[in-house]
Amino acid sequence: MRDIILAGNWKMHKTIKESKELAVCLTKKFVGLPLNVIIFPNFTALYSISELLKGTNINVGGQNVYFENEGAFTGEISPIMLKGAGAKYVIVGHSERRNIFNEPDELIKKKIRSVIENEMEVILCVGEKLEERDAGRTEEVISKEIRIALDGISREVLDHIIIAYEPVWAIGTGVTACPNETAEIHKFIRSILDDMFGSGVGADMTILYGGSIKPKNFREFAILDEIDGGLVGGASLKCEDFYDIGKILVECKKL
Repeated sequence: MRDIILAGNWKMHKTIKESKELAVCLTKKFVGLPLNVIIFPNFTALYSISELLKGTNINVGGQNVYFENEGAFTGEISPIMLKGAGAKYVIVGHSERRNIFNEPDELIKKKIRSVIENEMEVILCVGEKLEERDAGRTEEVISKEIRIALDGISREVLDHIIIAYEPVWAIGTGVTACPNETAEIHKFIRSILDDMFGSGVGADMTILYGGSIKPKNFREFAILDEIDGGLVGGASLKCEDFYDIGKILVECKKL
């Protein structure tokens, strides 16, 4: 069943003090808003933010994870640790992990399984680079990323996965994709899921858009039926901007 979601990826920003201040502002803004809101603070702030947000309509998640629960993996964080810190969601396959840290599809596949086994939800990010788009390889790239990541996943497990389409060339660049083209790519993603898991499965999958989302441009995406919400980067660091995006989503989806 598709859900309408507003997710904010804070990336490597905010001290613990600054994170708490932003979270407090968000709780005041979003109270009573009929929307599934998820924020992804940095690891040092995750526990304190999850405690602060208890009893609110805002959930927290981890920006990344390793697939082992413990071991000699210096600098990594396990799903058990994230869950213990209050995470209910985990971002897997973000383009910055794929491209800066060279994470391959097979590693992303392992991470997804580990998160699901530890009873958290996955936000799987997929998307093409500019050179791949210019070469007409968008569908090829996205299909490969999804098919490897979800290979062997059962239909039941799929209910715990959300897909975020994030064209790499639009992340943090100020450039947004064309809304109608984005909707077509979301349709294509649903067709991949139908092919993998059976007819009609894609129609039930929650698919978000991410890529330089701001209050001034998000309405063009939110009004489209194929787009179930947004994974927001920089604008999620500003309480007023993130709230304005949430209001737009509620209005466009008639929640």
